Amino acid sequence: MSKTVHFVYPRDAARHSSPYCIGNEVGDRLARDYPVCFYDWRDRTTIRPSPGDVLVGHPHRRTGTVFTASLRDPNFARRILIQPYAPDMRQNSYTNQSIDACDLYLAITGNYWFDRVGASGFARWQPKMRHMDLAVNRAHFPLLKTRFNPPGQRRFVYIGNTSHLKNTGYLSRLRAQCRGADITWIGRGKRRIAGVPSLGFVDFSQPQAQELVRQFDFMITVGSLDPNPTTILESMAWGLVPVCTPQSGYEHAPGIVNLPLDDVAGAQSVFDRLQRMGEEELLQVQAQGQAALDRHYHWDRFYAAVREAIESHESPQLRPPTLAEWLKFRCFDLIV
Repeated sequence: MSKTVHFVYPRDAARHSSPYCIGNEVGDRLARDYPVCFYDWRDRTTIRPSPGDVLVGHPHRRTGTVFTASLRDPNFARRILIQPYAPDMRQNSYTNQSIDACDLYLAITGNYWFDRVGASGFARWQPKMRHMDLAVNRAHFPLLKTRFNPPGQRRFVYIGNTSHLKNTGYLSRLRAQCRGADITWIGRGKRRIAGVPSLGFVDFSQPQAQELVRQFDFMITVGSLDPNPTTILESMAWGLVPVCTPQSGYEHAPGIVNLPLDDVAGAQSVFDRLQRMGEEELLQVQAQGQAALDRHYHWDRFYAAVREAIESHESPQLRPPTLAEWLKFRCFDLIV
């Protein structure tokens, strides 16, 4: 009998944003290849697997939730952790409770963060980590932008929330201090982004929302500890040119323009260049992004790495934590 995969991830077929797109796209493909049982990462249940079953999924910070409650059942033949990664204790400290018991950690993150794991406070995890660039379903994010606004009149949109990793205070500084930084916010947050006009939540599946997207030229995001937001790839699929800090995960990526972190003078030079660029040059940048989506940032590539982890026998051992590492994680978890 084929092994059953127990998949723990948020899923909702009506929602195409992250994290649901990950659960939907990976879950649907798993179901083509294996018997699958689905769980939300917040479920408070304990899986009773048959011998040889596989656990794949995302732990939750709350105790007693399904991934961590089930992780150490000896009947599991493979245990694959899959979740975003940035070197941020607020995002990832609780994962330290699970990492040693997992065979592999499929780290959803950009090249900027993955290339620097060894120099981070999470270096002990590195042998188990495998790099997972995100993906986008282009059927849900069709090409919308075919012409750009005239030089000097180009517009930027930030799509997202106001969590600490998004560094939205920097957007306020850019809007106030930089020429050509005509930035608008689409999304929700626990606080305002001072000085940045807000359009609130927008349902991008609606025709009027897609017409709204066409008014902008660039999607801007200035994260300081952002693994790799799906909005970068989604806006690229629409035909906007993403502009992001490397600390949003993407560094020197085709079709994506980098903006320095917390450096208004350096950012000004980027805004000046983008406002001066001829349309043909912008269309070339857009075409580079479109080609990258077709070549790499698609769900079949993402899922192939998940399936490879399930079928592989890789299970590197991690060295024991140093006392300093143990204390750092332990003290942070006691605080939160």
